[in-house]
Order: sequence, then C-alpha cells, then structure tokens
Amino acid sequence: MPISAGAVAVTDPFNGAPAGSPRHVPLRGQGPLPHSQRKNRRNNRHQDGVGPGMEILLTGGTGHIGSAVLVRLLAVGHEVTAVVRSDDAAAAVKELGAQPLVGDVFDTDWLRGQLETVQGAIHTAAGGDERDATLNESVVSAALAAFAGTDKPFVHTGGIWTYGNNSDITEDSPADPIPLTAWRLADEERVLAADLRGSVIRPAVVYGGGTGIPSLIAGSPRDESGALRLIGTGEQHWTTVHRDELADLYLRVLDQPTGDLYVGANGTNPTVRELGEALGPVVPGSAEEAAERVGAPFAEALLLDQQASGAKARELGWQPSAPSLVNLLARGYSDAS
Repeated sequence: MPISAGAVAVTDPFNGAPAGSPRHVPLRGQGPLPHSQRKNRRNNRHQDGVGPGMEILLTGGTGHIGSAVLVRLLAVGHEVTAVVRSDDAAAAVKELGAQPLVGDVFDTDWLRGQLETVQGAIHTAAGGDERDATLNESVVSAALAAFAGTDKPFVHTGGIWTYGNNSDITEDSPADPIPLTAWRLADEERVLAADLRGSVIRPAVVYGGGTGIPSLIAGSPRDESGALRLIGTGEQHWTTVHRDELADLYLRVLDQPTGDLYVGANGTNPTVRELGEALGPVVPGSAEEAAERVGAPFAEALLLDQQASGAKARELGWQPSAPSLVNLLARGYSDAS
C-alpha cells in the first residue's frame, strides 16, 4: 500500500460531503462531458470565503491528500473532473460526486487538452514508483501550456523534505533537498515563475484516516518486552498537518488572485519519540535499523529534524484545528481519524 506524506509516494515515498448524483463515466481517453450535459454549477460562496463554484480538474483524487481535497471541493460547490488511471478509481471518485476521467497523465498533449476545458486545476497525484519525476514534469508542462496567459489557477503539490533539516521552516528558507525528492524543486520553480496563477503547497507530514507515513509509527516493530522501536533515536521532529486541514488550505490557495508558495504545516511539531510514546513504551532505534526497514533513501527523509508554523498560510484565513497526530495515535489512529 502506498505510504503518503506531503504527496510523495512510496519510491519518493510520499505519498463529509454527501455523494452526488450518478454520472456517466467517460470511455478511456474521452474528455469531460460537454458543459451542456453537466449539472448546473452552484454560484454560492462558502461562508469561510472559499468559492464561488468553478470547474476544477484534479489529479490524485483517490490518494491520501487528493481524496480529502476532492471532498472539500465538492462540499463548497465546485464541479470536479477527477483524472484517474482505472475503472475502479473512476467508480470511487464518482461515488463521491466527481466526474471521472480515465486517462494517462504521462500523455502531456492529452492532459493539456483536458485542462483547456476547465477553469482551474489542482495536482496531487504521485506515481508511486520511480516515474514520479516524469509524472510531475508531464502535469506541470500540460498546465503551463494550457493556462499560460490566463487567469486560471493551478495549485501544485511539493513536499516539506525540500527544506532538509531545519528547525524553523518558512517559505523563505533555503532549499536543501534530500536526494529522494531533489527532483521536485525544478517543477516547483517552473510553476512559480510561469505566466499564470501558479501556486505551490509544500505539505508537512500528512496524517489522518489511519494512513500515510504516521502508520509507520503505529506499525513499528517491538522488542521482547513489547516496547515500540522508534525510527532513529526519536529525537527528530516531524512537522505535521491533518489531511482535512490541508484540503482546506488547497481551496484557499486556489482562490487567491495571484500565485505563491505556501508551507502546509499546522504548527504542531512532535518528536518521533513523542509519537511513539502516544502508543506506549518505546526504545530508541538507529539510522541503520531505519534504513534496513524502509530503505536508505526513505530512512534519510524520516530522520530529518523539521519544524514549521505555517504562519504565511494562516494569513489566508486558514485555521487548522484538527486533533494533533499525538492525540490520534493515542486513540489508535483509525481510519475514522
């Protein structure tokens, strides 16, 4: 099962609205339904200031981050075309109320054509393998070509590991990416420099729903006494954000008149030891043990010491208020969290 954090998938290793009425699932390669056949868009502006309803193309709509973004988009009145890779994924997003579009995001020209039919886009998809860099390059190239010179917003997903070890991460912090995610930086810079409303969100370690990187803590091996073995010594901090809070930030960024860079962190920065102790007794591990367990590149990411407040995102009116990751782990970190 892919492990998500900040939208990096396994090799790169991240990675409430009622269901809508039944809709047609396009054949592979077809575009969205003609506007005349779609449900009338709702022009309501949500009380929190996000809106009004637009036609949004979303990638990664079945993923850890994207599924939460999808629910939030629909809840405030946007129409969503969710690009998916399979009929099963199409059924999943359709059940939530989105318009499924089965297609290949690696086909830049095809994706550009789909983007030209909508009013904005959010990219949260991760390939889940060594193709992540190619996937992101294709999506960014398609969005820049389709939206260049327009007022259409494009929100791109980066990752917190771009900053390396840093005890006070802000948007102005220098990039110091680990090799695992170093490829992200070039695409992020392309989005921010382009002639469009291009924004980048760099999510912290994303939790919620019983999945994502925090599930590694809950599933950690234990020693003979039953104590949970930590990832490394446990002294490193993980800056965090709940996926529902993060989804709200995506919508606020989508609604901004100009593009910008945002760190998606809710301001809670527990140590790995604190996370482990929420589950019971712990014993320190080592970098070597972590590398053996999850592979050296991923272990390097999990051993980073990072803290962030998300202050700039709060200037948009974003008010993260979900239970902390420590709290959810203490409650069992279930899929309902």
